Amino acid sequence: MAFTDFSSIDTLTKLDAFLKDKSYIEGAAVSQADVTTYQAFQKAYPNFTRWFNHIASFTEEFESLPAAKEAAPAAAAAAEEEDDDDVDLFGEDDEEEDDEEAAKVRAQRIAEYEKKKADKPKAAAKSLVSLDVKPWDDETDMDALLKFVKSIEMEGLTWGSYQFVPVGYGIRKLQINCVVVDDLVALDDLQEAIEAGDDWVQSTDIAAMSKL
Repeated sequence: MAFTDFSSIDTLTKLDAFLKDKSYIEGAAVSQADVTTYQAFQKAYPNFTRWFNHIASFTEEFESLPAAKEAAPAAAAAAEEEDDDDVDLFGEDDEEEDDEEAAKVRAQRIAEYEKKKADKPKAAAKSLVSLDVKPWDDETDMDALLKFVKSIEMEGLTWGSYQFVPVGYGIRKLQINCVVVDDLVALDDLQEAIEAGDDWVQSTDIAAMSKL
């Protein structure tokens, strides 16, 4: 089954229903069918895709993120107690009777808030990469090839799901996903490290890539 025409909202509805009890477009592992659907959606909704992938990269930080500006006062107060980085810019002080003094206090709070915001480290840009790793022939030990590839460690590199994809004449290639921190991992260096396993690896290609 293919989902490629995202010009129609009906395609989104059908895809959502289709994925209710599935993790992949075809079979039990990620494949080019998933890549095709993802890229079609990305092309139709580039801004939403970029935003969604970016926010998904903060999953582990969801509970600690500051409250939205439109949050109810009670929720905002609770968030302020839980996170000392949140600053009440315009909270009233019962002891502030003088308007000029109150303005100074607000200005000071704003300055403190802006300083804390500037000092906070920015989230590192990440990319989801799908690599094709091609063996020499049909006699290549694919389990050994996979073990070698996943043994490669780099700061900012996280290996993900994989599958062996038939390419003809009994030969299978390894297709493996990884997440890389863009500032830490150069894909040329990663491919060179994989191709260094020349007992098993003939060549590598980047099958797909998207920003998170």
